[in-house]
Amino acid sequence: MGKIGEKLDIDFVVSTGDNFYDNGLRDVNDPSFLESFSNIYTAKSLQKQWYSVLGNHDYRGDVLAQLSPTLRKIDKRWFCQRTFTLSTGIADFFFIDTTPFMDDYYTLSEHTYDWRGVSPRKGYLKYHLKELEEALKKSTARWKIVVGHHAIRSISHHGDSRELVNHLMPILKTNNVDIYLNGHDHCLQHIRSIDSPLLYVTSGAGSKAWRGDIKDSNSDTVKFFHDGQGFMSVEMTELKAKFAFYNVFGEKIHHWKVTKTSLHPST
Repeated sequence: MGKIGEKLDIDFVVSTGDNFYDNGLRDVNDPSFLESFSNIYTAKSLQKQWYSVLGNHDYRGDVLAQLSPTLRKIDKRWFCQRTFTLSTGIADFFFIDTTPFMDDYYTLSEHTYDWRGVSPRKGYLKYHLKELEEALKKSTARWKIVVGHHAIRSISHHGDSRELVNHLMPILKTNNVDIYLNGHDHCLQHIRSIDSPLLYVTSGAGSKAWRGDIKDSNSDTVKFFHDGQGFMSVEMTELKAKFAFYNVFGEKIHHWKVTKTSLHPST
């Protein structure tokens, strides 16, 4: 990852959640922050700003610790909030908090979750969706990218998230979002919507992978699936976005581009 970062001269890094396994951080002094972040991503090319969302494993620990400015004093690269917008000029990135949408974490899970700042859930989700919709409508960026932890569409272990299909997908399509980027499933996926330009991209293969189970394809088109470890890169201009998936050895295993003239991906 560091070598590819150097080759591309990257501007920043996006992390799709589950930042600290297995149960998030204990507090702001948890050594896991250094052991799983600062002391791992040491390449010179990765000394850029990191923008992170929360995953379900992060909610099993002290969520407020990951959101605390104290961590940014320890490592200035770290930035994690429940929701925020990153404006880069030609692209706006909308980071969202998907874990509170998932019903199973409230009803079926054997784990304890830190819901401080989320309860009451119904009001939190309503406000969250309204805030996202308003931000998307106001955006004048050439590209709109929404980043969350859970997949909307996936053929891997966890499959589609019906809560996001019902509540989030319509907002993304109505507001002409180009890409929904997520983690959660430990794989690399490129899925194209059949009824809109929206792309579903999974990059959750930074650590645990090789789950070995693939679900039946949904109604959208699966362009690529890799069950192993890896990461992705995105290069964007006003008219073109180039995407690439890399395996754990830094070898390019899939790539495609999207142009703003046709709004359809070509390989």
